Amino acid sequence: MTDTVSKKKRSEIMSRVKGKDSKIETLFRKELWKQGFRYRKNSSKYFGKPDIVLPKYKTVIFIDSCFWHGCKKHCRIPSSHKKYWDQKVARNIKRDKEVSSHYNKKSEWKIFRVWEHSLIKNPQKTMTKIVSFLSEKNS
Repeated sequence: MTDTVSKKKRSEIMSRVKGKDSKIETLFRKELWKQGFRYRKNSSKYFGKPDIVLPKYKTVIFIDSCFWHGCKKHCRIPSSHKKYWDQKVARNIKRDKEVSSHYNKKSEWKIFRVWEHSLIKNPQKTMTKIVSFLSEKNS
């Protein structure tokens, strides 16, 4: 499938893609705050620059978008510049594995990864899982 917009327009669209504070991240953080959890966001002090850090619970949370992190269900690589996108997403997946491995080896810190589609499909279920996970960590 070919791109339906011009190269100039595509460039303009892609330049607006943000690396942090996406709509889904903002909604997620608001819900965490409502639940009484206090956090740091996008802190470069922590390995992998997590989207959310909960120091009290020694937990980091990454919110992974389906496109940028290569979700097997929803990631659709654009047909234009396919090689570039394949490599880009593959690098992101590799980095995600390295970051997860880092936190899994550090037993005092836990990592929680959330897929964008799980937050969109059933935000309450996802939030319940995280609140339960954090409550267990605190007891």
